[in-house]
Amino acid sequence: MSAITDTDTVDTACQGLYIIGGAAALIAGVIFRRNLGVAEIGQLLCGRAPPDTVIGWFSLLQSDRLLGLAMLNIFDIVDFALLGLMFLALYAALKRVNKGYALIATAMGLVGIAVYFSSNAALSLLSLSDQYAAATTDAQRSALLAAGQAILATGNPGTIFPGTGMYMSFFLLAAAGLVISILMLRSTVFSRATAYVGILASLCDLACCVTFAVVPASCAFLVASAGLLLMIWHILIGLRLIRLGRGIPKTETWTKTLNAGAA
Repeated sequence: MSAITDTDTVDTACQGLYIIGGAAALIAGVIFRRNLGVAEIGQLLCGRAPPDTVIGWFSLLQSDRLLGLAMLNIFDIVDFALLGLMFLALYAALKRVNKGYALIATAMGLVGIAVYFSSNAALSLLSLSDQYAAATTDAQRSALLAAGQAILATGNPGTIFPGTGMYMSFFLLAAAGLVISILMLRSTVFSRATAYVGILASLCDLACCVTFAVVPASCAFLVASAGLLLMIWHILIGLRLIRLGRGIPKTETWTKTLNAGAA
């Protein structure tokens, strides 16, 4: 019998990346909650619902900039940047299981993150709000309102419709999470519990993406479930990556039989 340890399946030269990725996953899991939507954020911070018009968003951003940006999901930009670091660390930890699939999953995750960055409306609406406040003519205000309406048309944070960009971002991240979780099942690096939590979270997200076009209201439960499972998954990943970075093996001892006839 010969023991197979974690160090046999991971790149020990990436210990610094494991620690960085693990810390990012923990911060994403503990501080950022994807199962809290715009309405919940508004209720938690000030007990108000998000605006449903462009002028409403402009007014909110002028009267309470932090609240407006929070309700426009500005902090998700930080969350997704942290997930990018986590994906890079996971690639380093899982590439020896199957480098091709690990690379595909990482690429999908990073592309999904980039798409989200380009789709988030927070900074664009903030800029338009400042210009609207400084406008001196009705023509300028009308043009700025039209520009704001065009941005909201691609995905109003105050509604259940995410817009094409965010939709594709969530789909790519869910697909990436599913592939990574399946690789975890074939690895001795992560526990099976971590892999199964990731699979369930990714399936919930993918199911929401599939059913959204037909029955948008049905996604509420799936989004909440995926958010909670992703929080747990990120914490489990973070703890494991940090242990890898510190050179601490799993509690379990993995073995395989070298001689089929051995007793």
